[in-house]
Formats: sequence, structure tokens, C-alpha cells
Amino acid sequence: MARTNGKSEVDPQDLDATHELPASDSAEGEESNESSSSRASAEDGELQKLRVERDTLIDRLARLQAEFENARKRTAREQQDFREYAVSDAVKALLPTLDSFERALQTGAKEKSEFRGGVELIYKQLQDALQRLGLRAIPAKGEPFDPHLHEAIEMVDTTDADDHQILEELQRGYKLKDRLLRPSMVRVARNPKH
Repeated sequence: MARTNGKSEVDPQDLDATHELPASDSAEGEESNESSSSRASAEDGELQKLRVERDTLIDRLARLQAEFENARKRTAREQQDFREYAVSDAVKALLPTLDSFERALQTGAKEKSEFRGGVELIYKQLQDALQRLGLRAIPAKGEPFDPHLHEAIEMVDTTDADDHQILEELQRGYKLKDRLLRPSMVRVARNPKH
């Protein structure tokens, strides 16, 4: 047996020039590198998967926040509409009373008495109260017929008025703020010359 100075002898052919390690150690290192690279690629794949999942969740969160904001705005708008038009049923119930006042005042127009003055005052107070709530009469007589505001009860052949002009208002129509509460019932001219 040959004597050594306590160090193991390594054949120079077995040395790995880049790492200066014995070849046997280098083979183990390659296996280690392969397993660490496979671990790294597995970690990269898992990391990519987590990023995709994160992006999906962030997108979902953004959509849910937008839906919530839209629902909140829609609810606020519906509540505002409800507050503005909650009175419409009550006003609609008072319209026949208003019509009756108008008919009563038209029948005895020539007669001036205290009773008539009292009825006119009550009618004026009712009109003022309803106007404060947003009730507006729809103009009809002499206006062109608008199917969105008027309901034609009769078409009258005449040459005295333009075609589709309102000749007579049979029942007054009303709007509550911007909404049609009741259309005007009217007679409309049909001019054969037009």
C-alpha cells in the first residue's frame, strides 16, 4: 500500500474543470441540479397558477364592487322617484273633485253671488295646493294634437281649423312634475283640404 499524507488521491481525469470537484461528486450535483430545476419549474408553474387565480379574484372583486355601486345608485334613484311621485295617487284621487268644481263654475258663470264667490275661492285654493305639489294642466284647445298628451274622443270634419288641431277640450289633462297623470280628452279637427 502506498503511503499518503492523509489526503485522498484523485485521478486528474475524474476532475470537473469548472467546479474542481471529483467526477463522482459532479454526477450527484447534476442530479441535484436536475431535481432543483424540476422543483423550480414546478414552483414557477404553481406561481403562475396562483397569479392567474389572483387576477381572476381581483377581476371578480372589481365586478362585484361595480355591481354594488350600480345597485346603490339605482336604489337611491328609485327612492328619489318614490318621494317625488308618492303623492301622485292622492292627486289623481282629487282630479274628479277639481273637474266637478270646473263644471260647477262653468254652469253659473253669469251669476255673481256670495255662494259662487266662495266656491271660486275654494277652487282656487285647491288648485294652488295641487300646483305646489307639482300638478300642471296640459294645454289643449287650439294646440296641435299630441298622442302622448291628448286622447282624441272625436274627429270633426271642418275647414275652420288646421288638420289635427284641437277644437275642444272635454276633460282637462294633467301632469305631475314630468309624468303624465291623465291625458286630455279632446275633439280634433280633420281638415279635408290638407
